[in-house]
Amino acid sequence: MTPLASLKVALRALRVNALRSVLAMLGVIIGVGSVIVMVSISAGAKKAVEDQISSLGTNMLILRPGADFRGGRSGGAGSADPFTDDDVEALVAEVPAVNAAAGRENGSGNLVANGVNWSSGVEGVGEQYIEIRDWNVADGRNFYASEVRSSAKVAVVGQTIVDQLFGGAPAIGARVRINNVPFEIVGIMEVKGTSSRGQDEDDVVFVPISTARQRLFGGRQTVRDAVGSIYVEVAAGANMAAAQAEIEDLLRVRRDIAPGADDDFRVFDLADFIRARNETESQLGLLLAATAVISLVVGGIGIMNIMLVSVTERTREIGLRLAVGARRRDVRDQFLTEAVVLCLTGGLLGLILGAAGTMAIAAGGEFPVMINPLMVAIAIGSSAFVGVAFGFYPAHRASRMNPIEALRFE
Repeated sequence: MTPLASLKVALRALRVNALRSVLAMLGVIIGVGSVIVMVSISAGAKKAVEDQISSLGTNMLILRPGADFRGGRSGGAGSADPFTDDDVEALVAEVPAVNAAAGRENGSGNLVANGVNWSSGVEGVGEQYIEIRDWNVADGRNFYASEVRSSAKVAVVGQTIVDQLFGGAPAIGARVRINNVPFEIVGIMEVKGTSSRGQDEDDVVFVPISTARQRLFGGRQTVRDAVGSIYVEVAAGANMAAAQAEIEDLLRVRRDIAPGADDDFRVFDLADFIRARNETESQLGLLLAATAVISLVVGGIGIMNIMLVSVTERTREIGLRLAVGARRRDVRDQFLTEAVVLCLTGGLLGLILGAAGTMAIAAGGEFPVMINPLMVAIAIGSSAFVGVAFGFYPAHRASRMNPIEALRFE
């Protein structure tokens, strides 16, 4: 019997007991569908994390003041003395692996232009901050180092600011008042969109850090040129761990931290977040793989059970086929084809159900999802494998029947 003939016989046999066939496929349908949904959500979340990390830069270190301990009590994160502009310059001058460094002071401001008010985040940064963050100016320019030194009233804004204050009209050279201080817009950032946390990354204003301290946020009483955090770009190819160690040693000296004493600052390496993410993804992948295997095994057991029942019900048909000259392998192939068709059909239906469920979750819950074509191929291939693995025993049992005894079966 040719494979095409076996397929036709299998389809005809499955149509005769359509309801039973559908019930037999339920395990495979649910298994494949659930795996597609889980993997799609996982892949979407992974892509969102990757985009967020890449927007920050993988060769970037973030330095922030830590906790200040006085009288045995902790003042909390960020309570230690802030960094200064001199610290930023020392990092570039004294640590060879540091390619660039920029200070950052962040706050908020009320923006007014063309009679329109808008509240937004305002960041006072050094001239290299935008470059370190791997963010490009789409129109106009970034501010110069001389403008940072002279506390110039210039600003680089995100696209949301342009849309809200200027209605999308040209904004380069326009004036905007930030907390009643007039600024000239010299640049517009490229569009970044919404972050994975739902934050509009285009709703931002960058101004020189010196201007932000003097005119917008107010200087700190204890430190004149205070810097809330420092963003450091490590040179490509440099060892991140070694660079971090050099930076920490330099800051301990500059902040007069005694040997053996706790640091009053923290250094964040984005590579640590990547490693933690990869470990989490590996564990999640193992969990998803175990779920998929269990689901498909349960579905395969259901297929085997239905096939055994089918073999018993069709004993006389099997005996008749063998008696008129059918080879045992023809009988085996016929039932094996039925099992594979059941599993493949279940896999395809599960794929459709999983894709529909994924789209519904994405639309209703606004979760990031991404259907992986490789996972789709694996799911369908696994369905076919389950059909062969769990359909072989019933098919083999049918092929080993004695024709005479089979014809006598009632």
